[in-house]
Amino acid sequence: MGGTGKGLERADFDYIIVGGGTAGCVLANRLSTSGQRKILLLEAGPRDRSIWIHLPIGYGKTMFHKTLNWGFYTEPEPAMNGRRIYWPRGRTLGGSSSINGLIFIRGQAADYDRWAQAGNDGWSWKDVLPYFIRSEHNTKGASSVHGADGPLWCSDIEDKHELLEAIFEGAQELGVPRIYDFNAGGSEGVGYYQLFTRHGWRCSAAVAYLRPAESRENLRVEVEAQATGLILDGARAVGVRYRQYGKMREAYAGREIVLATGALQSPQLLQLSGIGPGDVLKAHGVNVVHHLPGVGANLQDHLQVRLMYKVAKPITTNDDLASLGGKARIGLQWLLRRRGPLAVGINQGGLFTRVLPDSATPDVQFHFATLSADMAGAKPHDWSGCTFSVCQLRPESRGSVMIRGRDPFEPPVIRANYLASETDRRCTVEGIKFARRLAATRSLAPLLTEEYRPGRGVEGDEALLEFARGAGATIFHPSGTCKMGSDPSAVTDARLRVHGIAGLRVVDCSIMPTLISGNTNAPVVMIAEKASDMILQDERGAAPAPRKAATASI
Repeated sequence: MGGTGKGLERADFDYIIVGGGTAGCVLANRLSTSGQRKILLLEAGPRDRSIWIHLPIGYGKTMFHKTLNWGFYTEPEPAMNGRRIYWPRGRTLGGSSSINGLIFIRGQAADYDRWAQAGNDGWSWKDVLPYFIRSEHNTKGASSVHGADGPLWCSDIEDKHELLEAIFEGAQELGVPRIYDFNAGGSEGVGYYQLFTRHGWRCSAAVAYLRPAESRENLRVEVEAQATGLILDGARAVGVRYRQYGKMREAYAGREIVLATGALQSPQLLQLSGIGPGDVLKAHGVNVVHHLPGVGANLQDHLQVRLMYKVAKPITTNDDLASLGGKARIGLQWLLRRRGPLAVGINQGGLFTRVLPDSATPDVQFHFATLSADMAGAKPHDWSGCTFSVCQLRPESRGSVMIRGRDPFEPPVIRANYLASETDRRCTVEGIKFARRLAATRSLAPLLTEEYRPGRGVEGDEALLEFARGAGATIFHPSGTCKMGSDPSAVTDARLRVHGIAGLRVVDCSIMPTLISGNTNAPVVMIAEKASDMILQDERGAAPAPRKAATASI
């Protein structure tokens, strides 16, 4: 039933899923499985046909792609020298799972226990682990913490790398243990990441979940279909307005509308529909349907700071890409064996450790790349190089996402508010200092000839903090802007139903009350797996009633 949109003026469905990204693809599959429900999936971008989506190293090509990437920017960031920070987001089937760095990280068990302790029943580690397991086809095989029968492939990196092995040995000199599974609940250690790949190809949510479901007669997939607002009947969501191929259309749902457009666009769509902080909506001439002050608040992101080193031997991806012969060699590795740099993307190794004395669990994460470039997605340097990217895992700073006006095609106002907290500043500086200690270890120092960035002239905490302000960037994990909970700032309840509006849920990174300690793609898959069960349970009347509309004044 996958349609092109031609002739679709008004249609009636059981469920409308807005957003064909990671969560939307999972939901489309799980809700359509029985064949008994009519599902419409709306995706603003095109189909995921580009070879650069499916080739793991193509991450560098999609970073600034004008069609496949929304290409958002923050407002000038006060603590980042007034810079506007580029925020890439996927704009195609599979969403950001089609353009990201492919890294499989669940986060720490304590992250989810913290959600449950805040009053979100059913979201502890023991509650969410079965959904992680259900999603996986893990090359490690089935175990008490991994699945082998799910649709989403999580693959080991098969080829060991001399530089990465030296990094791992150096980390052990600093007391960081070697780890072979970052995803069993505790992540402290250093080792190779697992990647969302299958036999050398990217395994996005579209490949894993949507492709097998698209032949179902009860699922309709509409691309180039950007939602502009919700259709409300009093305090109930009944439909969606969207633009497709230059024409405005409407679709209606008898059961629920599910927003899965991510931490930037789910709050934007709610606000455009009159659901959000009343003072903001009034200021932009939007009729306030339901005052829900938390919509767009609580924005969190991981700020990365990238240190780069020149390498003594021609063993980096820079070297592979520097000549026609090198490119031919890695091309043949991929064509003949589905191995080599083309099959593993940019970041292959990781490290989780504690740099602050009061942290009970790892508070920083490293991504190690056998490549260096002046910015992500740019041309690699013409010398052998590598990158140590470090980020604080649980930032205290909070930002916001608010509409810019009534035009749904204008990007929202994004304020990350990076480094607003003293803890965030201290952790960032200590993370940089740890990276330097690692580079100076006995195992690693012989391979690194020079610190290219920030450079040895940058010394002392204040200078390192200034480096972070001038060079820090997102590591692509915006979250929290429609957080679940029961407090006055919450947007959804623990079953992801929007407070005060019937027939409406949010299922994406925006529902996270606090950012998880790592990459966010696997947690979003888990959230959508769990949400699909909750939606079907609620359909059968097996769940408690949602909270009534709030009566807060504005």
